[in-house]
Amino acid sequence: MEFSRRDTLALGLGAAALTVLPFRLNAAADDAIAAFTGGAEIGEGGVTLTAPEIAENGNTVPVSVDAPGASAILLLATGNPTPGVATFNFGELAGSQSASTRIRLAGTQEVVAIAKLADGSFAKAAQTVKVTIGGCGG
Repeated sequence: MEFSRRDTLALGLGAAALTVLPFRLNAAADDAIAAFTGGAEIGEGGVTLTAPEIAENGNTVPVSVDAPGASAILLLATGNPTPGVATFNFGELAGSQSASTRIRLAGTQEVVAIAKLADGSFAKAAQTVKVTIGGCGG
């Protein structure tokens, strides 16, 4: 098989686009985190994220998050075209600072939960979910 200059250029541009795309998706998630935290330091611990290790279908992936003492929790799917999944806000009279939902995942990716605690600090939990059938058109 012989490649022309045009074929070689097209393959090179395609390869370059594929290497840059994951960085842009992560940048969208980083932007959402920065908007939620205001650029503050994020600690580990204090947040429990429960998601399946393997999801048969990306259309309905059950996720639950628990952060005692949190005033808000941001849930992100870092590999989705729009990473922000949900923001849960808790008032002073909330019985517990936990939530559960079903989310759609485009493919295998990391699910991240960031909690804003009552003292103004932030805590993070993350888990990778392997998706066998994509939910966002995959």
